[in-house]
Amino acid sequence: MEAVLLTPWGAGDFWLLERKNEPAMTRYLGGPEPAEKLLDRQRRYEALSAREPAAGRMFRVALEATGEGVGSVGFWEREWRGEPGYEAGWGVLPEVQGRGLALAAVTALLAYARAHGTRDTVHAFPGTDHAASNAVCRRAGFACLGEVPFEYPPGVPPPGFDWCYRLRDLPPVPPTPSDPSLP
Repeated sequence: MEAVLLTPWGAGDFWLLERKNEPAMTRYLGGPEPAEKLLDRQRRYEALSAREPAAGRMFRVALEATGEGVGSVGFWEREWRGEPGYEAGWGVLPEVQGRGLALAAVTALLAYARAHGTRDTVHAFPGTDHAASNAVCRRAGFACLGEVPFEYPPGVPPPGFDWCYRLRDLPPVPPTPSDPSLP
């Protein structure tokens, strides 16, 4: 697994949003977004990165060896089933997929959230058909809590899997059911 650097999202990172808006990157997210949505997303990412670290962060993912930007990873506050926690999301560019960079980025993100966050859990909700993101969750140490009717972005039909990562010492997450359809 190659080493990555996480840098708080900034004004110079908009090009990554444009790259991540290509059809190959939005296949599981309902397709490319219009330009105004990308600009809004850029503003939200910059605002999140300007807040206190416990609120969450968006990061540019870069190769440690070269500094080349290859994707994004982030976490933000979210209530899920009545409990405060965080949600995480990530993506690496198509030309560098399959090299373990998403796993490296998510692992670094979880370490950051553990060090700076105030909530106990991080959830991720990849679609049930998104094998690569489900594999990242599993390999990063998330526990699959099962299938949920999670719609993201609005208009993209569920289902997804609810993956949960414990940042703090808490009672263990219930084991993944032995349902063969779960990842």
